[in-house]
Amino acid sequence: MPDHFAPAGQLACGSSTAARRRALQAVFCFVGISLASWVTRTPAIRESLHASTAQMGLVLFGLSAGSMTGILSAGALVRRFGTKAVITGGAALVVTGLAALGGSTALQLPSGAFGGLLLFGLGMGSFEIATNIEGAEIERIAGRPLMPQLHGTFSAGTVAGSVLGLVFTRAGVDVLWHLLAAAVVGAGIVAVSAPSIPAGFAVSRRPVEHGGGSAVRDQLRLWKQRRMALLGCVVLGMALAEGAANDWLPLLMVDTHGFDPAGGSLLFAAFAAAMTAGRFAGGRLLRRFSRAVVVRSSAVCAGAGLAVVIGTPFPSLAVVGVVLWGLGTSLGFPLALSAAGDGDGDTTARVGAVATAGYLAFLVGPPLLGLLGDHFGLRYAMLVVLALIGCAAATAAAVRPER
Repeated sequence: MPDHFAPAGQLACGSSTAARRRALQAVFCFVGISLASWVTRTPAIRESLHASTAQMGLVLFGLSAGSMTGILSAGALVRRFGTKAVITGGAALVVTGLAALGGSTALQLPSGAFGGLLLFGLGMGSFEIATNIEGAEIERIAGRPLMPQLHGTFSAGTVAGSVLGLVFTRAGVDVLWHLLAAAVVGAGIVAVSAPSIPAGFAVSRRPVEHGGGSAVRDQLRLWKQRRMALLGCVVLGMALAEGAANDWLPLLMVDTHGFDPAGGSLLFAAFAAAMTAGRFAGGRLLRRFSRAVVVRSSAVCAGAGLAVVIGTPFPSLAVVGVVLWGLGTSLGFPLALSAAGDGDGDTTARVGAVATAGYLAFLVGPPLLGLLGDHFGLRYAMLVVLALIGCAAATAAAVRPER
């Protein structure tokens, strides 16, 4: 552990590594369920707000603005307050945002819905960075790969939240009660899990400098390192592959292969399920093969699946491509985070930098694909994703453990 972090002995007592891991899995799962809960109710939210497509776009901009702000500020917050404070604070913002979104929908207040999504995104962005820093530390202590399992729990939460959302929609449950129930359950999960996460980890002993200049210089210094730059290539390609599917897969299958909207949504669920299965199988794969081999194979699998989806004229074959795309996307991002946590020095800064790059690609990349799709068609826009997946495969050797 670098000398500018609080030593393990000064962390909160009574938190075994296993309890710490279970607590992190619980909050990962909760955030996945929360995300899927409001996404599945987007049509009902738009109807209740009487919003046009353009107005709904402005409401959804609250999520993007909040997420970007949370992601970019999370590193400094972790250094000042530690991972536990940022994780619990971020989860609290997610809970508050869900409740505000549900209430604003019931009151037909677009500005309130914007505010709810802003809070949700702010909590989600800061939470994601802090949980990955915490997860890398748990993995280091345990001496075995755990990041795929943690990310698999998040993916499982999104699948469960999607199924519940579809059930509540079919049953005619009002958006308000659905999102309030998700918020109450989430608050309970956080309250039960938080005591098992030790306080003080990743708090910097160095004086915290005011202003962004120091943070920017630290980030630039990190990205000048060859290994970090190559890890950035890996995470850029694999995070964009996941983000592109989340935003565009149903529409791609409808426009390109003639599926109806329900079929497109079902195929997205298949993608999420394949990604979840791949993440939970990651530990077993890593016991048999090296991390670099697993990442390279994953990228090849994702690239092959996406190439099939783009190129095949047969809808049934495109379904196979979606499953391969999901399986291949599952492990690149979490294993790049594991690699960033290797070795001595400021592991928190490295993990935070790689996580930030991944989530920025996840959030910023898909809207840019939409702009390309307007000019060239969505099928051809996906060739950009395919090229970046190829870059991830070519630079996969960067995830080898440092000697």
